[in-house]
Amino acid sequence: MHGRILIVEDTKELAELYQLYLQNEGFECRLAFDAESALPLASNEEWDLIVLDLNLPGMDGFEFLERLRKIKSTSVMILTAREADEDVIFGLGVGADDFVTKPCPPKVLAARVRAHIRRVVALQTRQNGAIVRFGPFELDIEGMYLTKNSEPVSLSAREFNILKELVMHPGKPFTPEDLYAHVWGQEFGDISAVAVYIQRLRKKLEDDPANPYYIQTQYGMGYRFNPEAFAEARP
Repeated sequence: MHGRILIVEDTKELAELYQLYLQNEGFECRLAFDAESALPLASNEEWDLIVLDLNLPGMDGFEFLERLRKIKSTSVMILTAREADEDVIFGLGVGADDFVTKPCPPKVLAARVRAHIRRVVALQTRQNGAIVRFGPFELDIEGMYLTKNSEPVSLSAREFNILKELVMHPGKPFTPEDLYAHVWGQEFGDISAVAVYIQRLRKKLEDDPANPYYIQTQYGMGYRFNPEAFAEARP
């Protein structure tokens, strides 16, 4: 699971299309076709994002959002055919985090969802400061140590600094030259050392180092930390 998404959309075919596409992207999705059934789901369960239509039967999307904001701060992306300035202003004013107009191709929606979750991860990282959580791991930035399921994972200083650099910039690719400059503090040197340390980190982090999930290779660009890993952090 790379994140839990609640889609509130009264057009069943469109909702199911979005659900199928986001599930193929690795998200867990649930559908609600009206605000009345969506509100208890949104109130009683934890979601990484709610995708909300405005033109709903019965209670509309604005009223749903106003009621939700009295009890929950879950991120909400409005997805609607309305595009008047007053709708955008009012939606953001009552607590929406994003406003996307239809028609919105499923692949564009998936990209917006991924971008939103990356922003949330980056904000949480800054707010949490010293502790960064992903999957079963906790990285203590100030204490300079890593744990997995509360058990310490031994890291050298260079391994820790490479991991910190990647984790603090989720989704951003770093070339070996970038990492060498940031971690070794030199512009020139044995760049191949970076690949050696990446392999060491993968052996300590990955279930299958040959098919890494956390530290990925972005071909032609370098190494990146998978931002979706933060959605799997254990509380």
